[in-house]
Amino acid sequence: MSMRVAIGSDHAGFELKEAIKAFLASENREVLDVGTYSKDPVDYPDFTEAVGSAVRDARAERGIILCASGVGVSMTANRIPGIRAGLCHDTYSAHQGVEHDDMNILTLGSRVIGPEPAWECVVAFLGATFSGEERHVRRLGKMLAIEAEG
Repeated sequence: MSMRVAIGSDHAGFELKEAIKAFLASENREVLDVGTYSKDPVDYPDFTEAVGSAVRDARAERGIILCASGVGVSMTANRIPGIRAGLCHDTYSAHQGVEHDDMNILTLGSRVIGPEPAWECVVAFLGATFSGEERHVRRLGKMLAIEAEG
């Protein structure tokens, strides 16, 4: 069974989102595109919330969100309970964020990274699994406790 990936962006991330969708389709990945669907100006929190909700509610196993820098969508996604989003523009961070921190959303900056390096980050992110090592489980538990204190 293929991992279902939710993907969304604002207008600045639209073109890179479309390129990543094409890459995902070529890999026969199931994609839930929550928008935006054009370069018309929109607000990134709306699409961040849509991806985050899809992951939180198990309509997708992982998510990818894009804006100009990746910072705004990362900050917004991390306000959604159960979401652990990481801004990554290199493959090491993309896989290690999953392996060590159980990252479930990858955020990318479309004005920071090009299509090929972005795709390499997506491949690293989607190919990684949480290690389950005691130290990482312990650290994740501490992170979740901070989230619960809200």
